[in-house]
Amino acid sequence: MIKVDNLSFSFPQKELYNNISFTFEEAQHCAFIGTSGSGKSTLIDILMDPEKYTFEGKLEVDPTCKIGYVSQFSQLDKTKETTVFEYIGEPFIKLQNEITAICAEMETSSDIDTLLEKYQLALDAFDSIGGDDFESIINKKLNLANLMKLKDVRVSDLSGGEFKLIQVMKEMLSGPDFMIMDEPDVFLDFENLNALKNLINSHKGMLLVVTHNRYLLNHCFNKILHLENMEIQEFDGRYIEYNFSLLQTKIELQEIAVAEQEEIERYDEIINNLRAIATYNSEASRGRALKARVRFQERLEARRIKAPFVNIKQPDIRFGIDNEIEGNILNVNHYSVAFGELLLENVNFEIQSTDKVAIIGSNGTGKTTLLREIFKNKHDSIEINADVKVAYLSQLQGEVLNDSNTILEEFIDAGFETYDEIRAYLSNYGFEGEIVNQKIGSLSGGEKNILQLAKVSASKANLLLLDEPTSHLDTYTQIALEKAIQEYKGAIIMISHDFYSVVNGMDYVLIIEDKTIRKMSMRKFRKMIYASHFDKDYLETEQKKKSVETEIELALKDTNFELAKGLVDELEALIKLL
Repeated sequence: MIKVDNLSFSFPQKELYNNISFTFEEAQHCAFIGTSGSGKSTLIDILMDPEKYTFEGKLEVDPTCKIGYVSQFSQLDKTKETTVFEYIGEPFIKLQNEITAICAEMETSSDIDTLLEKYQLALDAFDSIGGDDFESIINKKLNLANLMKLKDVRVSDLSGGEFKLIQVMKEMLSGPDFMIMDEPDVFLDFENLNALKNLINSHKGMLLVVTHNRYLLNHCFNKILHLENMEIQEFDGRYIEYNFSLLQTKIELQEIAVAEQEEIERYDEIINNLRAIATYNSEASRGRALKARVRFQERLEARRIKAPFVNIKQPDIRFGIDNEIEGNILNVNHYSVAFGELLLENVNFEIQSTDKVAIIGSNGTGKTTLLREIFKNKHDSIEINADVKVAYLSQLQGEVLNDSNTILEEFIDAGFETYDEIRAYLSNYGFEGEIVNQKIGSLSGGEKNILQLAKVSASKANLLLLDEPTSHLDTYTQIALEKAIQEYKGAIIMISHDFYSVVNGMDYVLIIEDKTIRKMSMRKFRKMIYASHFDKDYLETEQKKKSVETEIELALKDTNFELAKGLVDELEALIKLL
């Protein structure tokens, strides 16, 4: 139904795609992945409105194909007085009213033929979206997302996460042939994320979803579209199988690279010997032999296999500390907060100097407000050790970053002495060359969050407050962040709905329930999440999978390819169980 053939496109400052080709077919649920700033949102825009862009290559879309879209930047209209049911049912109600109006007009009009034609078109449109049974269809969707309780609630009273799910339902029920969603999971809590998973898996049409959420990636899709370094790769199968395929390729390429390096080193030695001989023996045949060897060496270097989808460069995130502190660094005593209604009441907890803590709770329960007030440190119920330096990453990126600054300008006051120092530092986070002169406002959401992480790291603080740090981040940066968190010597309080980031980096969670906070061990938290969504053996199998992947990594570091290949067979058996 949709085919892209050898498409190339560039902005004045950046080339995005170089002869990329892919197709979408009926019943495919495709995850669209790639590092931040690789051009995923732009490619979606080209698919939806090709006339807006000047590109090379072919884009074929069936002229009858109806495309639906859910944006990553959708805003809740606080003025809307409609209920959730009325909002979702808007397309049905509009057609129903149109049909009623045509019938009324028929009673007095003499142009019956024209009205009959309009009537039939409206009936066909109503029938195509299941209009006769629309109330039952909407109720089924609400039940699937566990949101039936919101049916009669005003749209203006919804949380951001609830509104996102309602938008997804409304777009699905409009009956698109091809539906596109751009990061629909951002900021969804665990319950709403699971609801989104159910909605995606129940959808009968074609889907293209930009997402970096590993929970959705592992449980929702039967096709992967991966965009990197101006190239694209298609994979028919699950994300977990795609990663397994990449790992197999990585082992093969590393084995070839080691063999090639040995060959190169052997020829280096021969060339060096010929050069040494040439210094005291000027025979022409010796010079020709040297040139031939050098040309062969150049061909050997050029033959190296380039694999843009296998070894993707991760940002080098490192959280350092200027001064280490021991003991208690933060006390929250009898903290309460209300916005119209009471959100948190009599909250008490303390943080030690090396604690890594996740604050978990449903959307709209006061998590961000609490973290922001800890950062401001002006609340009577919050006491921070005087020697503690605090750094803050906000889910509202404009709180920390100035969109009118260039990337370079944003770091002028971040403790660096020269522009060269700033440039060298930013290159660790993937901002190299002329991109440092770009305005922050032109960056993608993922690039802005990476920039926030770079600012947090440069602060050398010993208490990090991270509000949804993985939002918009690609999976490679998420893994780099987890590693940085594990190696950090200070304390972290992190709000996150990303299950993997919480279990891989945190010591325990503070969970919000019934307007207060209680401490929960990581073991209990994992069990609580898995009990809701998976069978009892899933957690154990996933832990075994991670252990085998770690063993493969170590084997590759030691260039023990036989051991790595044996472990791959073990990994494949575990993946089949998942």
